[in-house]
Amino acid sequence: MQTFDVAIVGGGPAGSSCAAFCAMAGLQSLILDREKFPREKVCGDCLNPSCWPVLERLELVQRVWDLSHSKLRSVEFIAIDGRKVIVDLPSGAGCEISVKRSLFDDLLLGRARELGAEVHEQATATGLSRNDYWNIETASGEFFQARILIAADGRNSTVAHLCNLLPRPARERVALQAHVPLPRDFGNRIVLQFLPEGYSGQAPVNETQLNLCLVGTPPTISKLRGWAEQQFELPADQAWRTITPLTRSPVPAAHENLFFIGDAARVVEPFTGEGIYYALRSGELAANAIAKILRGDDRNSALREFGRAYAQMYRGRLWINRLSRAAVLRPQLASKLVWAARSQPAILRMLTRKIVSPENDEIRMTNDELMSKRE
Repeated sequence: MQTFDVAIVGGGPAGSSCAAFCAMAGLQSLILDREKFPREKVCGDCLNPSCWPVLERLELVQRVWDLSHSKLRSVEFIAIDGRKVIVDLPSGAGCEISVKRSLFDDLLLGRARELGAEVHEQATATGLSRNDYWNIETASGEFFQARILIAADGRNSTVAHLCNLLPRPARERVALQAHVPLPRDFGNRIVLQFLPEGYSGQAPVNETQLNLCLVGTPPTISKLRGWAEQQFELPADQAWRTITPLTRSPVPAAHENLFFIGDAARVVEPFTGEGIYYALRSGELAANAIAKILRGDDRNSALREFGRAYAQMYRGRLWINRLSRAAVLRPQLASKLVWAARSQPAILRMLTRKIVSPENDEIRMTNDELMSKRE
């Protein structure tokens, strides 16, 4: 049985960033993921500017720019009756881009591996027990031990389920997502389009493909799919990825030798453009706390600092999730917001700025601190 300092279940942005930062701190790190990478993931595919400082600390900025992507210049809000409001996005090196998750996640996982993390793909965790160490069993019969366990396995977290910590889901909405041919002259914009049955999010991810998202309720999602087939000239057998639930109650992020990060801790809307930042940053914060604990610093102090930084990351931003939920359940009301913004554009500018503006990162971790080795 192999023994590690840190075992991370889930190799998406949260798990890979956590493993990479742990490896940078000299910790023996393990990633287990049920999928074979590269793989697609239901997402809006947007990286907002808050991501760039974390990617810089991972020394990945240029490599992300080298991926096939689109630089997004504006957000276009479209009401049910077709009225529009356009809001410009930040420009320059700290702009918002869209990139397919298959490419982005594979790059992050590869970076964790480069830094020394051991990665096991197609390894589904099926059993957990704990004595002095966490004991992890996979579906293929492998066994691993770790001093600290990280759950980075998404909104339907297997770790939370095995630990009897998984909250009940809210099932009032359904989401569909696909990559479809990019319409001619679509431009470098995000479209948030409100419809009688819900809403659609659209963003180009390269020169030929559009990320198309549909969010509705179970009774209306088939009508939304029909609208998309007609609007984008899609075949009736178009393949769609789906995700459920869109929301869950949060799981406390820190337990004794157990951390929850990314959507395993707090589920955020997949189409607001914020989820990848929360994943990257929560992975970094957890790695910072774990490095301190394992090198002998005061555990309670490290956990308190983690808790403060974790709360700061979300502070003042979660109302955007509530607004997205309301836009599906009451699209006519969301359309009225667009109408009002035609005469008061500051309304949607404020919303957009809250999503895409980089964080101040008051509790920013320095590279020197992260690179400190255990005594």
